[in-house]
Amino acid sequence: MGSRILFTPRLTRGVTSVAVAGAGVGLYYMYTGSVVRADSGAPKQAFGSGPAFLSLQLESTEAVNHNTKRLRFRLPDTNTVSGLSLTSALLTFSWPKGSIFPVLRPYTPINALDEPGALEFLVKQYPDGKQSTHLHSLQPGDSLRFVTRLAGYKWEPNKHSEIMLIAGGAGITPAYQLLRGILQNPDDHTKVTLVFGVNTDADLLLRKELDGYESQFPGRFKVVYTVSRPVEGSPFRKGYVSKDLLKEMALLPNDGKVFVCGPPPMEASLVGDRKKSGILEELGYRKDQIHKF
Repeated sequence: MGSRILFTPRLTRGVTSVAVAGAGVGLYYMYTGSVVRADSGAPKQAFGSGPAFLSLQLESTEAVNHNTKRLRFRLPDTNTVSGLSLTSALLTFSWPKGSIFPVLRPYTPINALDEPGALEFLVKQYPDGKQSTHLHSLQPGDSLRFVTRLAGYKWEPNKHSEIMLIAGGAGITPAYQLLRGILQNPDDHTKVTLVFGVNTDADLLLRKELDGYESQFPGRFKVVYTVSRPVEGSPFRKGYVSKDLLKEMALLPNDGKVFVCGPPPMEASLVGDRKKSGILEELGYRKDQIHKF
């Protein structure tokens, strides 16, 4: 999910503006029309199956650690829900100051997808990340364009008796979205283990929420933290998401599923490629049991 997609250069901006505007008007009427035709008893959905091109206003921003912020955006009205399904992300669009090209970047909401009126994101700023730097510069009242939803793995409650989520750094957001959706659905009894690897103690994003879920759902949810550069006296395990660590986890049953999201080197070591099998296959997991967010 970390790749950037570049659009048309500034030199052609004037040429394309009429076409973009026309498409935007058409999409606007498609969107508003779909809302009008929706069941009056159901909440409005901000994002359907097609493009939305919604401009959402930033409601609040909170520094979580030295390089990560929690951003909360207002949906079109207080009764509107996201319309997203589990494992979905949203494609954002901006033209950062000083950038020759506009930038599109996907981000995964972390609040409940059926929460009306708002969307929340955890955004890590990267030194060369134009979009993340732009998002960190936003102040309450500023707006950001959301282009469309990006559907991920089609989650079905109880399809898998157990799953393992393996997250590295900012890769915790899609794992957390799925975890939250499972545990907050009274009809979903899937057991979940989360292995969360980070560089420092301060990088353990959403730790309060994760620890809360582990206390609330004993026997159903377990979280394992590992920190490569822990502070002195840290209560957390030292190391990476390694083969030795994963060996300590009970092998999932045949209907189990492993979800992976993290930095490219971590994903490559766990999932492998066409030429080389990854750690998960070496531990006995089939290719169809492994999904990379």
